[in-house]
Amino acid sequence: MNAKGRHITLDYTGFSGDGEWILSVLRAAVSRSAAREVHAHVEEFDGKVSPLGFAAVVLIDESHVSAHCYAEEGILAVDCFTCGEVDPVDIADDIHTQLFKAVP
Repeated sequence: MNAKGRHITLDYTGFSGDGEWILSVLRAAVSRSAAREVHAHVEEFDGKVSPLGFAAVVLIDESHVSAHCYAEEGILAVDCFTCGEVDPVDIADDIHTQLFKAVP
């Protein structure tokens, strides 16, 4: 079987932040890459049906960049997947840099 894409995941603990801000981080990383954004959305979860937190996604023409936050546990899971010429490592590195610039 031939793999089509490349997948990078980043996992953070001790995270506290909101979905709109993370979506802006993801979108900024995508815009600085050679990927083309197709759609972006964040969904906040109030903890009643789904765990408290959010899911954010930037759909790109060759796959996606997403983040899921489990607020009560302080977990942020980021997923960068590309199936074309764009290297997901570059997007992941950009996201990581932005997250650490925000830490006081």
